[in-house]
Amino acid sequence: MTGAYSVTFGRILNRLLSPRERLLWEASLARNARDYAKGADIVREGERPAALRIILSGWAQKYKQLPDGRRQILALLLPGQPCDLDLFTVVRTDHSLSAVRRLTIAEIGRQEAITLVRQCPNLAQFLCWSEIVTAAIQREWTINIGQRNAIERVAQLMCEIFARQQGIPASGGGECDFLLTQWQLAEATGLTQVHVNRTVQELRRRCSVELRNLRLFIPDFAQLASIAAFNANYLHLDEAEPAVDRAAALFGGGGAG
Repeated sequence: MTGAYSVTFGRILNRLLSPRERLLWEASLARNARDYAKGADIVREGERPAALRIILSGWAQKYKQLPDGRRQILALLLPGQPCDLDLFTVVRTDHSLSAVRRLTIAEIGRQEAITLVRQCPNLAQFLCWSEIVTAAIQREWTINIGQRNAIERVAQLMCEIFARQQGIPASGGGECDFLLTQWQLAEATGLTQVHVNRTVQELRRRCSVELRNLRLFIPDFAQLASIAAFNANYLHLDEAEPAVDRAAALFGGGGAG
């Protein structure tokens, strides 16, 4: 697993889990790894949840689709991120999950997941934290579609995807994976594909942002963030240690060391 977003999850796991718990967790991920081709559905809306899913490599997308075929991408899931806790909470899933491109995901079945949580009590704290971060991202996506204009929406999503993989640069910019097509970018921002194309061209003109060969190039992150009014607080990127300390205080956890 690579990228700053994965590192954040990794740091929390390393602090929370004891050496024995980490061995059990990593063995379960390896044992249950499964590959999906680009665009393949992993879960379809209305199905009974059957597994606890963790992204190992590639990106996944949550989406909902109307009867006439219109589709909205609700969330992007990057390496190291649990997909959801549906397995423990609902009878039928209310959204679909698919591979953005080639994807490797761990699918831990119900009984093994229950056993794993019992054997690794600190794991529950990690899963709880991941759901809190996922909900924070969802709130930002809601305001993105509800209040930002087209160029702000696309700039915001670019900033988020960059920050989740690379963190926030102290100066200048950099590059990161960007696996979305312009059609998927449109579905994630509530715009038409034509509008997205024009918006990307405008961002290229204004701040030299480029999408090329499944990579996003941002020469000046601060400039792009200013266009989007981007504030990375909702990503909780640097909160691994404080989050673990609070969990330890509340639950007596933190068995790593």
